[in-house]
Amino acid sequence: MSHRRRPSTGGRSQGKARVELNLTPMIDVVFQLLIYFLLGTSFAVGEQTFRLDVPDRGDAFQVDPFELDVTPVVVKVAGEGRIRVDGPWNGPVHVEALTTFLEARRIDRGGLLPIDTPIHVDPLPGVDWGEAVEVFNAAVRAGFESVGFIDASSGANR
Repeated sequence: MSHRRRPSTGGRSQGKARVELNLTPMIDVVFQLLIYFLLGTSFAVGEQTFRLDVPDRGDAFQVDPFELDVTPVVVKVAGEGRIRVDGPWNGPVHVEALTTFLEARRIDRGGLLPIDTPIHVDPLPGVDWGEAVEVFNAAVRAGFESVGFIDASSGANR
């Protein structure tokens, strides 16, 4: 058996293999991923700033979460002494019984209506204003502080 001699490697030892890292394919993949994400990404604004005008309530203002909105009591005047009280109760049908009915509903008399609850008198078309004023006076005699008429032309309290 004859042994051949390998050519000399110029002073390097033959036991160590030289490892080279080829970066070209890795750089190509990075550039392809960069192009993919640039083309596939939408640059629309995802979040927007909305102008919000919040009233300044100051530091001393406290909100009661259990406070109810004030709903007015509407008394419709039908004429000839007849009335109808809107709401979740069986109200009187004649003006004479309105004062006692409203007094019994006041909060200081065991009812649910505070004294400042608005009472709106709504005379139906063709009703004499004298009858509407009688209903107004009955609500005032019951002790309510905010009594007024509903304007038939605009639907507002006056």
